[in-house]
Amino acid sequence: MIHFRIFTISLLALCLILSEGHRGCCLVNVWQPPSPNITHLLAVGDKQSLMVRWLVYHCDLVGHINEVQISRTENHIITYAENVSVPADVTEYTWTWTSDLPLECVDHSVRIRQYCNQSVLSPWSSWTTNPGVQTEDKTKAFPSERVLREGASAMFCCVSPPGVNIIEMRIYDKAYPLISFGPRVTAIAVDKLTIPTTYIKMLILQFSDTKGRHGNVGNYVSFPPQKLRNLTCMTLDMINIICSWDTSRKRYKWDRSNQTQTLRIENTNQAPISCQELSCTFPAIPHLEEYNVRVVVQNQFGEETETHSFNISDRVSPVVDWARLSPQVTDATVSWTVQGNVTQLNLLCQVTTEPHSITELWCNSRCTVKLEHLLPNTQYFARVRCSTNGRVWGKWTEPRFFKTGLLVTLNLWRKIKQLSDPHSREITLLWTSDVPDFAKNQQYRVQWWQEGNNGTQGKDIGQTQMEVCIGPGQYTFMVQAVLLSGHSIPANITIPKMDNRVKVVEKQLSSHTVGGFNLTWAQQVSATCGYTVEWCIESSAHSCDLQWKKMPEGNNTLILPDRHFKDGHRYTFNIYECTKDGHKLLEIQSGYSQELQTVQSPSLIEPVQSTYSSVTLEWRYNEADPTHPAFIVGYLVTVQDTLPGPNANMLSVLVSDPQKKSVTIKDLEENHEYKLSLSALTNKGPGQAATVVIWTKIKFSAHLAKILTPIFLLLGCISLLWPQRKKG
Repeated sequence: MIHFRIFTISLLALCLILSEGHRGCCLVNVWQPPSPNITHLLAVGDKQSLMVRWLVYHCDLVGHINEVQISRTENHIITYAENVSVPADVTEYTWTWTSDLPLECVDHSVRIRQYCNQSVLSPWSSWTTNPGVQTEDKTKAFPSERVLREGASAMFCCVSPPGVNIIEMRIYDKAYPLISFGPRVTAIAVDKLTIPTTYIKMLILQFSDTKGRHGNVGNYVSFPPQKLRNLTCMTLDMINIICSWDTSRKRYKWDRSNQTQTLRIENTNQAPISCQELSCTFPAIPHLEEYNVRVVVQNQFGEETETHSFNISDRVSPVVDWARLSPQVTDATVSWTVQGNVTQLNLLCQVTTEPHSITELWCNSRCTVKLEHLLPNTQYFARVRCSTNGRVWGKWTEPRFFKTGLLVTLNLWRKIKQLSDPHSREITLLWTSDVPDFAKNQQYRVQWWQEGNNGTQGKDIGQTQMEVCIGPGQYTFMVQAVLLSGHSIPANITIPKMDNRVKVVEKQLSSHTVGGFNLTWAQQVSATCGYTVEWCIESSAHSCDLQWKKMPEGNNTLILPDRHFKDGHRYTFNIYECTKDGHKLLEIQSGYSQELQTVQSPSLIEPVQSTYSSVTLEWRYNEADPTHPAFIVGYLVTVQDTLPGPNANMLSVLVSDPQKKSVTIKDLEENHEYKLSLSALTNKGPGQAATVVIWTKIKFSAHLAKILTPIFLLLGCISLLWPQRKKG
C-alpha cells in the first residue's frame, strides 16, 4: 500500500512539472489489475468447508498474492481473512476453508482481490454467497446426523422461524451459553466432544424456544484411525492371502465415520484392494514369492499406514478337512485332506487324541494315520492341524468324537485234509469268540490271500467254521467279527505250502495219579510266533470235537486239568510250531488222563501146540487200537495146575513186548492138565483174560515100554508052551 501511494504521488508531481510548459491540465490514469473471477463456490457439509475456485490473472512471472475474505450473515461481518500465495503456473486456483459453525446456520460469503508486483491491488471481486437454511414453521438444528471428531470443539446452532427465539440449548443435560448470529440464529460452543456412554450412542442436542416448543437432533462422535499393530499375512491354501492387524482401540459397532481400509502390493502394479476393518483377503499372484504390502486406514479425521514384507511359502497355515475316522478296538484310522494348492509342499501334521497323546507325520494333501495303543470301549476325540515348516501351524480342526470297540477277540485255528487230487487240500477254519451278549455281532467276515489272489466271504451269527478248498501254495486267512459297534481284532492264520517230507516225533504220555496232562516239547528257534496244541475231545475215527490252545513264544509247557477229559479215553495232541510261513507239525503226543485196567482179552489161536514139557501159546491183538482204555505194555500168561490140592502149582510168564504175539512155556509135567490164561497188560495191571485147558504129552520111550513089556512076557510064555502042545 505504501509503495502504491508513493508511486501515485510521483506521477502527480511529474504531471505538474510537465504542465507548466503547456496549456491545460494533465490527467493521470493509474493502472490496476483486474479483480479475480470466482468461478465456483461449493459447500462440503460433512466437513463444514467451503471450496472456492477462481481464475488467476498473472501480472508477473513469479506469482502473486490473493487476499480472501469470509463473511457471515447478510451484513457481511468478516469472519476470516487470509493471504493466499498462488504459483505462477496456475490459471485456476482452488482454496478450501473450514468453518467452526455449520454452514447451514447462516449465509457465508467469499470475495477475493489480488496483488500485482506485490504493490498494485486489484478491486475486490463481488461477494459470492453460500446461503444458510431458512425456516418458516419450525426450528431446525445443525449439525444433524453427522459424525464429529472425538476431542474436538464444535458449535451447534438452531435456526428458528420469524418471531421465535431460542431460550435454551443443552447437551448431555447440560445447558450452554447462547451465542447470537442474528435475530433467527442461536448457537452454542462445546469443547472436547466425547463418545456417549449411555445406551443411546448419539450426542443429543436439546433446545427450547419462546413458544414453549422443544426439539432435539442427534450426531455421532468418532475418532481418527488408530495406529496399526501386529500386521501379519498368511495363506490357508496358496490361493488366497489373508492379512490381518490390530489397533489399540477398536471401532464401536455404532460408529458412523466414513472409514476405509485399503491394501496395496507395492512390488506389483496391482490396483489397491478394499479391505475389511481388521483384515484383507486377496488372490495370490502366480509365481510371486516375496510380497511387500502397505495397509492404509483412513476416515474424515485422518489416516494410519503400516507396511509388511513376507515370503508366501513361509506363511502357509493349512486348513484341514476331515475325510474319515474309523475306530477299531485298540486303534483308529484317521484320514483328512488339506485345502488348496499345497501338493508341492511337504506337510507336517499333528493328530491329538484326548485323553492320550499327539502323533506326528509327514504327508501330502491327502493324509492317513493309524492311532494305536488305544483302550477298548473308551470315548476319545481327535483333532488335526498341519504346517508346511513346523513353525506356522494351521488351526486345530473341530474335535471328532469316537468310541473304540469292545475287546472282542477271535481264537482261530484250522484243519487240513488232503483230497484225492494230490494238488488240492480242504481247509476247515474254526474259531471261537468272546462276544458279550449285549454286543452280539452281525456276522463274521473271512478274507484270504494267495500270491495276489484274494477272496472274501461272510458268515452269519452262530457259524464258527468254514470250509475252503485251496491248492498246494501258501495261503493267509483273516477272520473278523463285524459288530454293531465296530469290528473285532482281526485273527490271522497262515497255511504253509504242501510238504509231505516232514518227519514228526511221536511220544506216549505217562499217566499221573492226579489226572490231566502235562505236555512238554522241545524249544524251536524257528517258532517265532509261539506254538499251538490241538486235540480232539472225543477220540474216535468218526467224531472229533477239535480243541486247540495257543502258547506264546518261549513257552513249551502246557498243563491241561483232568476236568476236560474222560478217563480211559486216549487223546492225541498235535503240537505245531508257529513260523512266518505258517504252522508246522512238530510232535505228536498221545496219552490218557487216567488209564483203566479193563482192556479186552486177546484172541487165542487154537489148537494150542504142546509137548510133554511145554506149551506154545499164540494170539491175536491190536495193541495200537486207540479205543483201548490204556496203553498196552505187554501180556501176562498164567499157567495153573488143574489138580486140586496143596500141590497145585501156578506159573506166570510176562511178555514185555506188546507187539510179540506168542510165548512158549517150558518145564511142564508130562501128561498133565493145565489151565492157561492170557491177558493184555497195562500200567494199571492185566485186563480181561482168555483161557484154555491143555494136556501135556507123554514121553514116547517110557510109554512104549509100559505097553511092550506085557506083550513080550506073553510072547515068551507062548513060545515056551507051544512045543508042549504038539507032544500032547
